[in-house]
Amino acid sequence: MSEKIATREAYGKALVELGAANDKIVVLDADLAGATMTKYFKAAYPDRFFDCGIAECNMMDIGAGLSTMGLIPFCSTFAMFGAGRAYEQIRNSIAYPKFNVKICCSHAGVSVGEDGGSHQCLEDIGLMRLIPGMTVIVPADAKEARKATFALAEFQGPAYMRTARLATPVFEEDYPFEIGKANVLREGKDVAIFACGLMVAEALKAAELLADEGVDAAELLADEGVDAAVINVHTIKPIDTACVTEYAQKCGKVVTVEEHSVIGGLGDAVAEVLMGKVNCKFKKIGVNDQFGQSGKAADVLREYGLTGEQIAASIKEVL
Repeated sequence: MSEKIATREAYGKALVELGAANDKIVVLDADLAGATMTKYFKAAYPDRFFDCGIAECNMMDIGAGLSTMGLIPFCSTFAMFGAGRAYEQIRNSIAYPKFNVKICCSHAGVSVGEDGGSHQCLEDIGLMRLIPGMTVIVPADAKEARKATFALAEFQGPAYMRTARLATPVFEEDYPFEIGKANVLREGKDVAIFACGLMVAEALKAAELLADEGVDAAELLADEGVDAAVINVHTIKPIDTACVTEYAQKCGKVVTVEEHSVIGGLGDAVAEVLMGKVNCKFKKIGVNDQFGQSGKAADVLREYGLTGEQIAASIKEVL
């Protein structure tokens, strides 16, 4: 991992590529094109871009209507205003009739930084996961965000994708993307770390730290390091039940890591797969029933225990 690119940036540029290949792609925004990065599509295809103003609920309804005309609407705003403010329209106008609308929201999680707790949406994955028939995707890096955007254009049905404000490392490996299929980024036998979004890179850091450090003999055998598997669960719903089950059984210890509330997100999705089926130790790492707060993104992530070093320390508690 070397260069850093925000997943919102990759999403915006992918829309331009899609627009060139498919004239049915239309993009809607709620006065935030410069932040969600739909500005690239706006500049390239102004006739297919609709700025709905600060009226997110209306935007979702307009997207629903456009989808009935055979168009493929991508509706973008901040997660707080999309998944939050426009929840009822997403539920009733898009998901209930199973319309082919893609809701792609940026600025989610505490890594939003200086915008503060009012804008750091920590509930969006849970809110969207609750809606019947809603597909929920959280790409880990810019490459995956691009692939996910293309996959959503081909996918039939309502879907939600979460992108980030913060520029983060791009993985050197070019692994495949398929909706509903998790990617195993690191093999291991002692603990399975399931992560999504920006936390995938931090989970990989934690795995390397655990492997290098070793743990006390009382916690594990002798002076061996911890061999942690890291799984990128980019699709929270439908979750890859086979992969989750396989690695929980293989490792016997499961940790989930997400930049989201520990209530309703990835952790609960993984737990629901394993409950009553796999006997294992289990720990959720995320934001513990709190709101976010303003600060530099790196400082806020540290405040909530979401750095690689802190994740490694938390994982030791289940060993």
